[in-house]
Amino acid sequence: MFTGIIQAVGHIEAITAVGEDIKLHIHAASLGLDDVKLGDSIAVNGVCLTATRIIETNSIKTHFEAHVSTETLNVTTGLNQLQAVNLEKALRLNDRLGGHLVSGHVDGIGTVVTFTDLGDCWKLTIEAPRALSKYIAKKGSICVNGVSLTVNSVEKNIFTMNIIPHTLQHTTFNQLTASSQVNLEIDQIARYVERMTEWSNNQVED
Repeated sequence: MFTGIIQAVGHIEAITAVGEDIKLHIHAASLGLDDVKLGDSIAVNGVCLTATRIIETNSIKTHFEAHVSTETLNVTTGLNQLQAVNLEKALRLNDRLGGHLVSGHVDGIGTVVTFTDLGDCWKLTIEAPRALSKYIAKKGSICVNGVSLTVNSVEKNIFTMNIIPHTLQHTTFNQLTASSQVNLEIDQIARYVERMTEWSNNQVED
């Protein structure tokens, strides 16, 4: 589990084909890998990946590698490019929950419609897949490329959020432009509400 609070902006420095899958070689930047062990989870642009190798440079853990399956590549975006990525280590039980509970399992790929400078903040407008639009609610939470955000407005499958300067400076959002694709994960509460509603309806029918 994660919180959607980005801890560092790293960089995918190399991509190696492993059959139909790929292996990522990622520079962790300021993430801090001293407490990361093989098999630990790290969210990369909102995608939960397993650290399969940790690399030291001058006795300092600076890079990690992760295996990405074809299935993951098919349902996410941004993992098959040499580019900056948002990084977050898995949540510990004694950590503060600054954002919202995030699983690192991407529900769909959204497309940036506009990213507008409002002076004191930026307005990010995203088009979500229609199948996800029912889970996105005004003032609800959503995870965009691993970042926990609050939805300001929703109209059909278009939703908006305000991005404060701190978030822009400490994530890869400063590289977003119209038509950029982003990983979306809906709030887990929405999943359970839907399941409980389905179960209740089935009980009535039975």
